[in-house]
Amino acid sequence: MLREGGHSNQSDVGEQKMAAPEATQREADSGLELRDAPAVAVTVAPAPPVASVPGGASSVSVVFPGFVTREGCFRFTSEFMKHVLYQRQQLPLPYEQLACFSRRQFPKSPDVVKKINPKDQESNNKRCQQVLSELEGMFQHLENMFSLTLVPRVLILLGGTAVSPKELYEINLQGISMSSADESLQTGACIRKLFRSLFLADVFSELQAIPTMGVVVMVQGHRNCGVNWFRPKLNYKVPARGRKLTVSLSCSHSKNTVLSANQEMNFNLDDYIWFQAPVTVKGFRYS
Repeated sequence: MLREGGHSNQSDVGEQKMAAPEATQREADSGLELRDAPAVAVTVAPAPPVASVPGGASSVSVVFPGFVTREGCFRFTSEFMKHVLYQRQQLPLPYEQLACFSRRQFPKSPDVVKKINPKDQESNNKRCQQVLSELEGMFQHLENMFSLTLVPRVLILLGGTAVSPKELYEINLQGISMSSADESLQTGACIRKLFRSLFLADVFSELQAIPTMGVVVMVQGHRNCGVNWFRPKLNYKVPARGRKLTVSLSCSHSKNTVLSANQEMNFNLDDYIWFQAPVTVKGFRYS
């Protein structure tokens, strides 16, 4: 089992665990297999309906039938962030496609741009390179954060300020159980389940178009994790206003096993604080 190693006062912890897993039917997630199993097609049970609460808030729950890796948790977060930025019109193309076109200086596809003068093209290239550079740096530092500490929650805030955003997207990892790669589910299969669940829940279709806005990222981590890039915000409170979507990820175990006491992590949220990314990413559209 993978041992916790983010900070010295938790070095004796064995199995990484954020919340006790609940049993689930193996048939519902038969496509999610351990890494040493042969690759198979992913089959996903219908996603649960979106749970809505007053104030424009909704939530989607995704349950993985087994352990996941620390790296997998970072991938879930970064891929969800890319998806939010594209769905909420802060990127003109999906992140990977935009990055690919960027390496060719500017997309020639008629679906993206039909006619453009040289000045606009130069401006588009410059802004595209800037936002991609900012996001690439964000993901690198976010990955480092996941390597230093368990990350219970991540917030993606659009518009307004960190304390009063127009829209808030949260990925909640408190129900995740982590283990070593050979004992965990394939990360790619878990990502496919996450996005199928979002697609079936149809969480973005009814939202109105919005202008490009600033994007702020808040990450919850251990107060002594040693991260340098993210800035600690000791008194930060999650905003209660604005449109909010929470995606809750958790793990269950097909064999109905319960982790022994020495495998559980002593997870005390009082030791975890919010950290803010020092960069506000500005949304980008082609002129």
